[in-house]
Amino acid sequence: MRDGRGKGEGSRRPGGRTASRADFFPRLVAMQRFIHARNFAVFKSNNSGLPGHRKLTAIIDNFASDSPVAASAVLDCYGGTFLEHLETSSLPLLWNGIDDSQTAEMADFSGFVRHLKARLLPICGVAFPVRLGGMGNGYVAFVANYLDLTGEAMVDLHDRSHQLMMDLLVLDERKAAPDDILSSREVACLQLAGDGLVSEEVAEKLRLSVHTVNAYLAAATMKLDSVNRIQAIAKAIRLGYIA
Repeated sequence: MRDGRGKGEGSRRPGGRTASRADFFPRLVAMQRFIHARNFAVFKSNNSGLPGHRKLTAIIDNFASDSPVAASAVLDCYGGTFLEHLETSSLPLLWNGIDDSQTAEMADFSGFVRHLKARLLPICGVAFPVRLGGMGNGYVAFVANYLDLTGEAMVDLHDRSHQLMMDLLVLDERKAAPDDILSSREVACLQLAGDGLVSEEVAEKLRLSVHTVNAYLAAATMKLDSVNRIQAIAKAIRLGYIA
């Protein structure tokens, strides 16, 4: 099995910012090719507080429109199981297809996956759960006629699935907020506070009053929909406003 983490289409440029969901396709295709899968899908949870209202939705996939199996068919057959599993475990899920030859095999990692018993689809597959909290929970799944998976490949793909879902969450958060949500002063105050400076030190560096610094930090915290300054700094880092 070849390494899919080189400088090819699956790599992510340091400091690069994903502009749309279409930018995730090269990364997903590289992951798909790494395990010789046929298709991929990213399923995201709506994270409703009511168990009966929770559901998964396919937000990115490359299933052909004329394919006998669609991404929605995976959810129709296994969506409930996926949701239940997401609440309690982060182990990858494997399932076999209807035909005896449609198997997802793992010889050296079987104790660290859950194999679904029901054979409901004419494809086998693997799904990597990602639990980020809030609106970031979901799965990155791959299907094929046959999968021969190694422990190293499973760990590698689960790690890349987690990073991909984190990047999707950041993209969605940035789309929900205008680019100019923070003023330059608010960004400067957050950056210095994130560097560990207290308000008095920030005020001295920016030649502002402590009252003004606290006002900027409070405004930034409110704009970032955060409950306190620490959370605002963490969110500003995640969204790329500060380093």
